[in-house]
Amino acid sequence: MTGTAVTPPAELADIPHLLAALPRRISDIATLQAVRAPDNPALRDGDRVFSYGDLAADCIAAAEDLAAAGVRGGDRVLIVSENCAALPVLLFAVARLDAWSVVVNARLSAREVDAIREHCEPRLVVYTAAASPDAAAHARRHGSARPWALARMGAVLRSPCNPACAPEPRSDDPAQQVATLVYTSGTTGDPKGVMLTHRNLLFIAKVSSALRRLGPGDRVYGVLPIAHVYGLASVCLGTLFAGACLHVESRYSPQAMLRALTQDGITVVQGVPTMYARLIELIKSRGEPFSAPGLRFLYAGGAPLAPSLKADAERVFGLTLHNGYGLTESSPTVTQTRLDAPRRDTSIGNAIPGVELRIVDVAGCDAATGEAGELWVRGPNVMRGYYRNPERTAEVVDAGGWLHTGDVARRDAYGALFIVGRIKELIIRSGFNVYPAEIESVLNAHPAVLHSAVVGRAVPDNEEIVAFVELASGRSATPDELAQFAAAKLSPYKRPAEIVVLPALPASVTGKILKNRLRALAQQRAQASAPLPMAVPEHP
Repeated sequence: MTGTAVTPPAELADIPHLLAALPRRISDIATLQAVRAPDNPALRDGDRVFSYGDLAADCIAAAEDLAAAGVRGGDRVLIVSENCAALPVLLFAVARLDAWSVVVNARLSAREVDAIREHCEPRLVVYTAAASPDAAAHARRHGSARPWALARMGAVLRSPCNPACAPEPRSDDPAQQVATLVYTSGTTGDPKGVMLTHRNLLFIAKVSSALRRLGPGDRVYGVLPIAHVYGLASVCLGTLFAGACLHVESRYSPQAMLRALTQDGITVVQGVPTMYARLIELIKSRGEPFSAPGLRFLYAGGAPLAPSLKADAERVFGLTLHNGYGLTESSPTVTQTRLDAPRRDTSIGNAIPGVELRIVDVAGCDAATGEAGELWVRGPNVMRGYYRNPERTAEVVDAGGWLHTGDVARRDAYGALFIVGRIKELIIRSGFNVYPAEIESVLNAHPAVLHSAVVGRAVPDNEEIVAFVELASGRSATPDELAQFAAAKLSPYKRPAEIVVLPALPASVTGKILKNRLRALAQQRAQASAPLPMAVPEHP
């Protein structure tokens, strides 16, 4: 299916009623499920399985310990962790106190962690040292951690109480009370803390679980970092909201994912495209029949999905690879394709129920169907704002409540969206607009290419295109061969001036390609070798 109208499931048809029926806090997820089915599995961490009764009891105990340690409503609690059973306990314990959790991935550098700590000024810092060697290393580096046992969930370390932390005002309105800060830029000197409220997160948890048709019989693979909004809201909270079981994995490896799919009865996988690419590469290299008997739903998000990867995944798994789009500031989900309306293309689907969209042209008017413009979003998922940065908040959320995403999209006649590119990544080549996603899609279709990333490079009075490529294991291709392949599919002004093959593309812990590093590398290469730009005609 590539073009039909999509209607929401019946339970999502009345959004005002849905919002009114949501619990007050994200921590209520655990207590409500413990009342409904206390013995049902909530979390699996390695060989350990924890019931909803276990989860609720440990959340209450942890909240009491935090309160005794001095945590108050409105305080920030920094949690340095990788995925483990203790992490949802800590999230819910902090939420019970109306404090704000600030989860950072323990694999971030010392500079990145310290920048976030300095910005949010936490009352307490907690390290899941038993589950993460990197968390333990940060605790040692900070030199102020003391043991704290979380009963069944394993030991953690915590800092002394910070008397300088000033609590933020509390609110009884879940649409105003912040549940968590999610930092979107720990790698710069100016980290942005996105304030997500309880209603933001619970709305996405409810809608996400309903669209996936999750239930207590589901087992969801949870390797996406809970420190990031995709892993937090859609995977972790969405799974627990539905009473399903979350299989937490601290780090991604294709071997571990293959084992979980074939042996652990996983029914649902949500991931980023690079996860699927590396898993498919492993499956092909083994040359053995692949079977995941429980698997019923595959979803990709967090980065553009190449048509070639979608086709490969669907051949290997025998299932539709669904696609979607979101960003931290929208908690994150904005659109996704639907189970009852699978698509052959790489559309990001339709807006989820309750969310409004606009595509706005450079004049500030709504773009015509099929025309590209900036994607604007409004709904219960839009953040409260950036912490301690009202000026930046006002730049991206206007007076009408519209979040200006910075992404360029177009919409077809049935409401399905396609991401064209990102405004900040736009390359202007001899006066023509070039979006990297189109060139990446072409390069990714080459049989030797695992994935690619395209950036612009400044040259006198112009920009040129540089493509970085990572090859699949055991495959080979020269830059000239890749250039010839791309030339057959791209207009001359869209062809890269240089193609660089790297052993691996730099990526974040979530698998997102770090294009800032590649832009710097492209400029360094220009300074070192001064490659000549390609001749470009005056017309495309």
